Amino acid sequence: MRISTNNAFDLDAWSDQALTRVEQALSLWISPQAPAGLGEAMRYAVLDGGKRLRPLLVLAARQAVANDEPHLGLDEAALRAACAVELIHAYSLVHDDMPCMDNDVLRRGKPTVHVQFGEAQALLAGDALQALAFELLTPESLTIDDAVQARLCRLLARAAGHAGMAGGQAIDLASVGLSLNEDQLRQMHRLKTGALLEASVLMGAACGRPSVEAIQGLQRYGQALGLAFQVVDDILDVTADSATLGKTAGKDAANDKPTYVSLLGLARAQAYANALLDEALTALTASQLTHTQALAALAQRVVNRNT
Repeated sequence: MRISTNNAFDLDAWSDQALTRVEQALSLWISPQAPAGLGEAMRYAVLDGGKRLRPLLVLAARQAVANDEPHLGLDEAALRAACAVELIHAYSLVHDDMPCMDNDVLRRGKPTVHVQFGEAQALLAGDALQALAFELLTPESLTIDDAVQARLCRLLARAAGHAGMAGGQAIDLASVGLSLNEDQLRQMHRLKTGALLEASVLMGAACGRPSVEAIQGLQRYGQALGLAFQVVDDILDVTADSATLGKTAGKDAANDKPTYVSLLGLARAQAYANALLDEALTALTASQLTHTQALAALAQRVVNRNT
């Protein structure tokens, strides 16, 4: 993987500040008071783990379109969007890990939700997290315009549904043991993984008033980043161990699932990840936005990561 050359921007400091806001909000908004232990399962699924890439992308995109003009309503909308997209991501992991899907026992370095709480409680926890995501996007608040709330809900719903994450997962389950070509594999991952990452960027942009050129550039950035994330995920599945990943390593090969490594080989997969990084950075330049340092650094982090 290439080494980041973005030395002028301190991503760790920026991320720490952004994630403090996200973690505090998630802890506040995921109530432990849900009936019959459901709140405990919901909090277990979300808190104390995960890269939080999607929330960071929302906040970085909001920063890119804010033009140094603080706006109480749009800043609040961005934080709520950051938390909502993480709840959708967490719910998808809870369901994906269940025996009817990937039947995995390790996630974020700890037992999966169905192992810890049972299958029925895991199913309900995922359902409740999905519903809570849209509740967060539609607060009874006079500071967030109704049109912004509606745009955020539409972006997230489309990315999570049949035209996005759920559709990609359906293709994934149907592809076990099959030999997909590169176009078919790319389409599966654009939906399963890429759609929610792209939506994270666009949701951040929706918390502002960007130009058409800016939106187009950010969308191309999100698409390239989403695919790069999956390519690197496939690489790590064969090069890292379970302790490092915080989830079961080698499970794609064990389950006979098509991956970029199985299709292209390790070296070509690594080269493809770097090409997608270049594509993402080029798209940021084309956006003509001036505050894209966080987005650029996050793309570097995605491709250079080892977990």
